[in-house]
Amino acid sequence: MASPQGLTAQPPHSATWLVHVDRSMWVGGVRGLMLQALHPLAMRGVWQNSNFQEDPFGRLRRTADFVGRVTYGSPEEAEEIGRRVRGIHRSLRIHDPDTGENHRVDDPELLLWVHCAEVASYLETARRAGVRITDRLADQYLWEQRRSATYVGLHLEDVPGSVSEMENYFEEMRPKLRVIPESAATVRFLLWPRVPHDLRILTPAKPAYFPFGALCYYTLPGWAREMYGVLPEVPQTTVTAALRAFRLAMNSVPESVHSRVFQPATRAMLQATRERLAAAGYDLSKGLRGLVDPRRRPGRIAV
Repeated sequence: MASPQGLTAQPPHSATWLVHVDRSMWVGGVRGLMLQALHPLAMRGVWQNSNFQEDPFGRLRRTADFVGRVTYGSPEEAEEIGRRVRGIHRSLRIHDPDTGENHRVDDPELLLWVHCAEVASYLETARRAGVRITDRLADQYLWEQRRSATYVGLHLEDVPGSVSEMENYFEEMRPKLRVIPESAATVRFLLWPRVPHDLRILTPAKPAYFPFGALCYYTLPGWAREMYGVLPEVPQTTVTAALRAFRLAMNSVPESVHSRVFQPATRAMLQATRERLAAAGYDLSKGLRGLVDPRRRPGRIAV
């Protein structure tokens, strides 16, 4: 079998694959958007520079495309999407009505908040959903994700690389967080999203959207739910049970069916990855998920 180096941005034996290949990522992704929305300036940046109000699900799919490329794509694909994202952010500005000032979208503080809210949500949701992630692997995941942060313009040394560092970061950020009207609207959109035109096939499942959105909401940290106050509290043991049931159900969906939710470009990238790995000697009979084998997991990867 050929070396995984150069085949994908993150190798199949990485902690990143263990987290990202699991279908609990859909809950983690929406949770991440809800968490990101608590930073007023970051939220206004999304509100003023995207069509989030019309297509909140589209932003989730675009995020999935970015995460997919910097995980499963070739190193060249990861670098290319990083340049594209940095180029877009470089030209955008955010108007803060509270101060009258304008800010850059690529302000390092905002980029760091978006990154941390996202990857912390992926990791915490996966662990709670039942993915077997030890404390050591959790640290390794965040260590690996520092590399992903550099694609959007952050410096490696400025990004939390362990669970304790991430916890300290959120403690420092909490005084800066609050619910603004755009934040509250974001949660409402995510609880009942509109179906994109190219996903009309999912329309019959729309009654399940609110339970899904509520599950994402209830996985938020207690302090974040308290800030939003959108839904009444429920026992967290019930939330954990629902999350684990969701994961089991989603992981049973064939890869060919599950991939239809992604954008066409994302599907094409994943297919190219399968072909590249198969040519290198990897057994793709169980899809990309079948390549994650905890028994082959090495120690922390040096960065």
